[in-house]
Amino acid sequence: MSATRRSRSPRRPLSRLTALLSAAALAATVPALVTRADAAVPKAPCGDPQVSLEPGAQAFLDKLAEADGPPIQNQTPAAARQSLLNLQAAYPVAKLPADITTRTIPGGPTGSVSIRIVRPHGVSGRLPAVMYFHGGGWVLGDASTHDRLVRQIAHGAKAAVIFVNYTPSPEAKYPVANEQAYAATQWVARHGGEINVDGSRLAVAGDSVGGNMTAAVTLMAKQRGGPKLAQQVLFYPVTDASFTTPSFRRFANGCWLTAAGTKWFWSQYAPDSGVRTQPTASPLRATTTQLRGLPKALLITDSDVLHDEGRQYADKLRAAGVPVTYVNYPHMIHDFVMLNGLAGTQAAKSAVTQATAALRQALHS
Repeated sequence: MSATRRSRSPRRPLSRLTALLSAAALAATVPALVTRADAAVPKAPCGDPQVSLEPGAQAFLDKLAEADGPPIQNQTPAAARQSLLNLQAAYPVAKLPADITTRTIPGGPTGSVSIRIVRPHGVSGRLPAVMYFHGGGWVLGDASTHDRLVRQIAHGAKAAVIFVNYTPSPEAKYPVANEQAYAATQWVARHGGEINVDGSRLAVAGDSVGGNMTAAVTLMAKQRGGPKLAQQVLFYPVTDASFTTPSFRRFANGCWLTAAGTKWFWSQYAPDSGVRTQPTASPLRATTTQLRGLPKALLITDSDVLHDEGRQYADKLRAAGVPVTYVNYPHMIHDFVMLNGLAGTQAAKSAVTQATAALRQALHS
């Protein structure tokens, strides 16, 4: 694991690695590959000899390049969702045992929100809670795609993870998902006893756009007078819709997540560009006053288009007096914590360990 703030740019794309693969392409080309032994760092990953990826990540990308599926922005939302499900299923991974229940709770702009409560198996008693908001560009992802990761967080944090099944885009537009996330968080704080969790010990976490929602919920909790949050964890978060950072240009045609894909996700979530400047859409636009007093943060980035906006948000939180731990994984691609195909990499294991340690300390101290 390396901690650095600088990432180099890819000079040319690997062949269409923005693609999430079709079921046919996956069946034809994707065996279990992350077990490949860590050897010498491959040359010119992401098209730039100055960018080095973990061998497991490079192998993952090489296999996707063979499939050469359609870019995300050329798929329908339904097809893109199935592609991610197929990709995750193509990499069978061991999952930690968990006790899982689901519940529909009142609140939010749609009147109710579905939550999935994931507890370490066999652990009785009232646990603290981690609200988890999943990534996938507001369009993709669900309890299945994030199941392995959520179980890891529950075990590592010694907490119940409350996975919020917010309404995806384009079916729902900004700010519906944020309002559902906040409503679920508020409900757990007030009614946690109904699901055997301690609502007074509460943290928030999320990956990619889920990191965006994590930031939004902390801002909303401050503005609306609660609930009190002990910790926020943001994995490679979306924090701004400006598309102007150096990393956005450097990695525009880079590995996995591209500039075109990112803009497509935003068009599904917030087609009205006027709302994108709101702090709960682009947290990086929040003022120092709005950020002051937010819960301590762990913010993790990697080598992708979102790198700079994530680092800048960490810097802005710190300038507002928020305790921040910022770590960059320069040898990994976007989604590296969530993707089952990268679960065995050293970076993914280290990032999850860091996140769960931060959550455990905040919730149990």
